[in-house]
Amino acid sequence: MNSDARAGLVRTTPRRLGPNGPDVGPLALGLWRFTGSDVGANAALVEAGLDSGMNLVDLADVYGLDWGGTGFGSCEANLGAVLDARPELREQMVLATKGGIVPPLPYDSGAAALREACDASLQRLRTDRIDLYQIHRPDMFTHPAELADTLDGLIASGKVGAVGVSNYTPAQTRALAAHLDHPLVSTQPEFSAACLDPMRDGTLDLCAETSMVPLAWSPLAGGRLMRQSPLAGGRLMRQSPLAGRRLPSEGEGEGEGVRPELLETLDRFAEREGVDRAAVCLAFVLAHPSAPVAIVGTQRIDRLAAAQASLRVHLDRNDVYDVVEASEGVPLP
Repeated sequence: MNSDARAGLVRTTPRRLGPNGPDVGPLALGLWRFTGSDVGANAALVEAGLDSGMNLVDLADVYGLDWGGTGFGSCEANLGAVLDARPELREQMVLATKGGIVPPLPYDSGAAALREACDASLQRLRTDRIDLYQIHRPDMFTHPAELADTLDGLIASGKVGAVGVSNYTPAQTRALAAHLDHPLVSTQPEFSAACLDPMRDGTLDLCAETSMVPLAWSPLAGGRLMRQSPLAGGRLMRQSPLAGRRLPSEGEGEGEGVRPELLETLDRFAEREGVDRAAVCLAFVLAHPSAPVAIVGTQRIDRLAAAQASLRVHLDRNDVYDVVEASEGVPLP
């Protein structure tokens, strides 16, 4: 065995958004299901996330069209109500939201549409500045030079602190970056033990090259990684506090099944580490050398606390490659 094979890979230190940007914790609070109308309960959830180190709060203007929301922008509006009632919470968070999806159209990153979207988000959030503004999905009919000019203008106006992309390919990311005066500080791909695409398609390599921070959405694969374990004889092995209701992604990953071998592998490490399966899933995301942030989407305070167990999980190279092989179903060459 290589002398450093047992070295722990899980990265628990803060990540910096851009060369002069704020530091964010390895776990982020995802508010794609922030649809409840109780301002006090909503404030308690946000405060619990911030207190546990989840200072990056992730939103999008389109959140609220499903999961019990009242419509487009309702999750942003719910956070805005919290910040109006508890303004001190705004100073503790790195506020991130996304624009560029304009129902019933698919995507519009044209200058007028994006400026309007950003202004509307600011109004709903009841703030004068979005710390991180990301393009939610690539609009293939907006030239990256036009988009770059819009984003640079939003930064120059003071409405936006930094910019990033979401669900972009590496080529799309490079094309936009080539026209920007300011760096892209983040990219937001789907990444989990069940979705290794960013490791294979160059997304995480580009992050390592450029120092963009990967913000991993659906680190539990939309809840698919929390389904019944084949090891448990009909019971979920080491029932996870994060397992309850099926967790959504902000656009579900393709494919319904998860390989039984993957669940067996995750459960083996959960048993060894004395944690639940969710903690191992989050730790796997945090182990990549590009230092991803795992966005946790639970809306329960006890589950936020349970997610912190991922920060004490030890995974070495043997462990993470076991996960990769179990996920893909083929041995590594």
